[in-house]
Order: sequence, then structure tokens, then C-alpha cells
Amino acid sequence: MNIKKISSVVTSGILALSLAACGSSSSAAATAAASTEAAAAAEPQTLSVIATANPHEVILNAAAPILLEKYNIKLDIIETEDYYTPNRAVNDGDADANFFQHVPFFDNEVAENGYDLVNVCGVEIEPFGFYSKKYKSLDELPDGAHIVTSNSVADHGRILSILAKAGLITLKDGVDELTATKEDIVDNPHNYDFSIEVNPEQLTNTLDDDQADLVAINGNYAIAAGLKPSTDALLLEQADSTNPYVNILVTRSDLKDDPRIQALAEVLKSDEIKNFITSTWSDGSVIPAE
Repeated sequence: MNIKKISSVVTSGILALSLAACGSSSSAAATAAASTEAAAAAEPQTLSVIATANPHEVILNAAAPILLEKYNIKLDIIETEDYYTPNRAVNDGDADANFFQHVPFFDNEVAENGYDLVNVCGVEIEPFGFYSKKYKSLDELPDGAHIVTSNSVADHGRILSILAKAGLITLKDGVDELTATKEDIVDNPHNYDFSIEVNPEQLTNTLDDDQADLVAINGNYAIAAGLKPSTDALLLEQADSTNPYVNILVTRSDLKDDPRIQALAEVLKSDEIKNFITSTWSDGSVIPAE
């Protein structure tokens, strides 16, 4: 056989093998790229959560990009200023979860309405404060001063216990601060008047009322109104790990093990969110739950 012909055949064979290998490599690369693009283009799952504006919605907004990046879950945040529709909405299936309430309020709502809801995890604590536009200190409060409170029964024990610890009133021995009522007051030396009760979301509005000498305001509503609990409150609740009023993530019992709920719980309990809370509210008006 002619040497040139042999060389030509060998060269052609090598070229064919090379092209086949390139084709196989290109095909694999194309498949991998397509797979990556498909994964990237996968529609994220959605999780709807009802929350009051501040700090709950603020915290959820910080959690949203983490949840999307790590778990491909998009957070749909539904803002409300109403304390009584979020649990009903989650119970009825109009939302997947809510984040706005502390444990005693939640327990009371479930007991009163028979909601099939569960406490998923604790997230943060907002110290309850007492505010006034008339007086600069508790010492200035006159006898018979009107102390405006929430009409939420779940808040009454909390409010009265704060006042009792400050020495302004005395409660019955052994009374549970979670369940204390105005009937449990055994000594009211300054004859403070507790007759004015309003919806929690309206408490900050009563600061301008002529009758309001001192107003007990939930931490989230105080913050939303531009108040700084650590400096503006005449009396501020002690907020630490022993505080039973931790704010919680809530869902229906059938969703408690849902991967979306568990993912959100993990994010809300993460160091990233804890650091966000302490840096955003460096004055201690919101602290992470332990």
C-alpha cells in the first residue's frame, strides 16, 4: 500500500475520533448547562404569612431573601394592623402562617375560638411600655390618674404585673402574671383608674386624649408610632429569656411539618436574623428569643 495513502487513512481516522469525542463532550456540556438553567429557572414555592408592620414585617422582609436563596421559597407577606383576623385567616386556609402575637394571646385565641393552630417557634420579644404626653416621670402621676390599657384580656396580666413589680399596685399573693385581672388588685394606693380600655392598635392614638395620663402600649405598636421604648417609656417591662411573652410563628396543625414552614422557622431562628434584630433595634426595644 502506498505510504501516503496509509498516512491519509490514519489521519482521517484520528480526525473522526477527535470529532466524535468533541461532539460527545459538547453534548454533555450542553446537557449540564440545560440542567443548570432548568434548576435556576424552577419556580420557587410560595409561603404566605400575615404579619403586623413593625417589627414583624420588618423581620420577615429580612428573612425573605435568605429563604429564597437557601430554600427557593418566596415569602408572600400580608400586612395587617388587626389582632383578631390573622389567626382566623390561617385557621380557615386564607394564609399559611402568621407572625404577630405572643404566647398568652395565642393560647387565649385558640381556647376561645377552637382554632386548629400550632406554635412553630419563638422569634423575638418586644418589651411592653407605659407612655405619657402629660408627664415626664411616674413620680408626676397624680392620684386617680387614668391608666389606659388594651382591651385584650391576654394583656391584662402582663400590664398589671409590670405595675406591681414597679410598686405602683399590689396583686394577690401567688397570682399568675399570665392570668391576673383587675380583680386581683388588692392595693391601689394612688387610686389609679383602669376603666379606659381600647383596641391594641388604637393605644398610641389615645396619648393625645385629655383623659389619658398613662398609656400601656404593646411594643410593636409603640415602635410603629415612632416611639422609642427604651427612652420614651416612663416604665418598661424587663425583657429577658424568662419573659413568657415571646412573639411566635404560627401555622395550622396540618402544616406544622411542611418543609416551607420548617425552612422559615430555621431562618427566623438563625444567627443572621438574630444579628439583624439586635442591630436594627440596638436600643433593646426588640430582642431575639433564645
